[in-house]
Amino acid sequence: MKSMKKAAIIMGSDSDLTVVCKAYDVLKEFGVQVTMRVMSAHRSPDLVAEFSKSAASNGYGVIIAAAGMAAHLAGAVAANTILPVIAIPIKSKTLEGVDALLSSVMMPPGVPVAVVAIDGAVNAAHLALQILALSDENLRDKLLSFKITQREKNIEADKKILSEFK
Repeated sequence: MKSMKKAAIIMGSDSDLTVVCKAYDVLKEFGVQVTMRVMSAHRSPDLVAEFSKSAASNGYGVIIAAAGMAAHLAGAVAANTILPVIAIPIKSKTLEGVDALLSSVMMPPGVPVAVVAIDGAVNAAHLALQILALSDENLRDKLLSFKITQREKNIEADKKILSEFK
């Protein structure tokens, strides 16, 4: 039986941990094996390149890269792998995360990076799940069930509002 691909979450600094833990929690909730690492595109670029180059052969199917300020981490990862890379721009005090968002989204042709909202770790995890579900039927079923549950909750909320505000 083929095992599920793993997900990696890389953060540029351990100060990003409070944000990326939200992605970790979602992935674990769906039963995905997750590795979390601290690697900086600027302080330890050799580690970033080494990890990225070997990620596919080490069983990873997707990499989430979280960084603030200069935010070159996702691009540095994407430059060294063919795996899908998802950037989480981290909010900073100086420019509220807009700097990280722009540096994550403005990648050169041929080096794609998917980018979620500033501090959007939950959506990064859900996008990673959808990517992994392309080759994992069990995970696909879990995601479909999750979507149905979301829809049902929304319909119930609508019924409640309709009955209260006639």
